[in-house]
Amino acid sequence: MKKIIIILFFITLILVGINEKEDILIPSNAIRFRIIANSNSKEDQELKKTIKNDVEKELFKLLQDVDDINTARDIINNNINNIDNIVKKYNVSYDINYGNNYFPIKEYKGIKYAAGNYESLVIKLGKGVGDNWWCVLFPPLCMLDESENIDNRQYQLYTKEIINKFINK
Repeated sequence: MKKIIIILFFITLILVGINEKEDILIPSNAIRFRIIANSNSKEDQELKKTIKNDVEKELFKLLQDVDDINTARDIINNNINNIDNIVKKYNVSYDINYGNNYFPIKEYKGIKYAAGNYESLVIKLGKGVGDNWWCVLFPPLCMLDESENIDNRQYQLYTKEIINKFINK
């Protein structure tokens, strides 16, 4: 009987822990980053990844010490030509838009990202009908994901910490 009570106690603890999962919401004043491939062909997806890597390196360099969203906005706006020059070298048709852009609902590592229009930097390659890559540029969640090999729970904890640090000052 004691064994059954102990087992039921631990099952209850586990179920309560699962049900008390705290939702992490990306703030509406975050800046997102998205690159949409021309198509889903292997070549177009690889080109998207290559361009993403080059643009991301530049953005990381520019934004690595930024802790204020207005400064991040100014830096992005002042460096659109640099980003344009990076994409231009790949000899592909493209469009770069920094402003309000639509994002579909996403879930990544246990965090839900609501659909809607968000302040964002969007690069559309060619027809822009292929799969896309995206992240949250500010607060710097892109950098977290790229720099750490972490599991979902660690990602959620780090994400909450970063959001609290940059947005909830």
